[in-house]
Amino acid sequence: MSVRPRRSVLYMPGSNERALEKAKTISADALILDLEDAVAPDAKVEAREKVCAAVRGGGYGKRELIIRVNALETPWGAEDLVAACAAKPDAILVPKVARPGDIISAAKMLKAQHAPERIKLWAMMETPMSIINVHDIAAVGTEPEHRLSCLVMGTNDLAKESRARILANRFAVVPWLAMTIVAARAYGLEVLDGVYNNFKDEAGLREECEHGRTLGMDGKTLIHPSQVGPCNEIFSPTEDEVAWSRKIIASFELPENARRGVITVDGKMVERLHLVQAERTVAIAEAIGEMQKAA
Repeated sequence: MSVRPRRSVLYMPGSNERALEKAKTISADALILDLEDAVAPDAKVEAREKVCAAVRGGGYGKRELIIRVNALETPWGAEDLVAACAAKPDAILVPKVARPGDIISAAKMLKAQHAPERIKLWAMMETPMSIINVHDIAAVGTEPEHRLSCLVMGTNDLAKESRARILANRFAVVPWLAMTIVAARAYGLEVLDGVYNNFKDEAGLREECEHGRTLGMDGKTLIHPSQVGPCNEIFSPTEDEVAWSRKIIASFELPENARRGVITVDGKMVERLHLVQAERTVAIAEAIGEMQKAA
């Protein structure tokens, strides 16, 4: 099983050359090099050039690189997408995705630019219309030509547009998160939690990471390097989880269990669905180990 850890996904402002260089030393699993919210209108073109040069230049090791472009209907969106295709990041993050057509249009532009198939599309889920249409948006991912591989929660924008208050228990946010997670899982997509705004509050960050992991998030988007460590820790499989997963895999590999759908491991009933979960847990743990060796 080939998987990629996305425990910590750090936004980096595309206009800040120093930040782009510093990102090469930060232990985030993935970096979103941002051309949208973090960049003022008069700096958009310069930021595009800096980000694309940084991606082409490399030096980021095994970190996944994603370029967040401006929305296609803005004055910069189309040129952002063309430039991003030429830079060849791992993925392009499309903002303000409201309908399936937003992803389909972006995919068509990538095809027109002859972008390598390995470049995927990620979708920002940050408007009420995003949540209403999440099923149809996620369904786009069933067609390889559309390249959709990950949904990213934009909880700040959702709160602003819905007029909800984001309190410690995230009571107002949970329905949006749950709907997106279920849709992502139904169509085989990854899904990332929104940012935690108070980067000086590690206890609050940890609580929100635990909350996101409990809901089923694959990881969390971050706004500050100090948030990476706690996020990596909480979204990593624990030693006990990995050991139990290896035991499940080994038990199903026994000849007498080769054709069985349900077996007993240490007195617990285990089905083949648990085997799939165990294989993913071990694959994630091994991928994290490889990233740590390469750091």
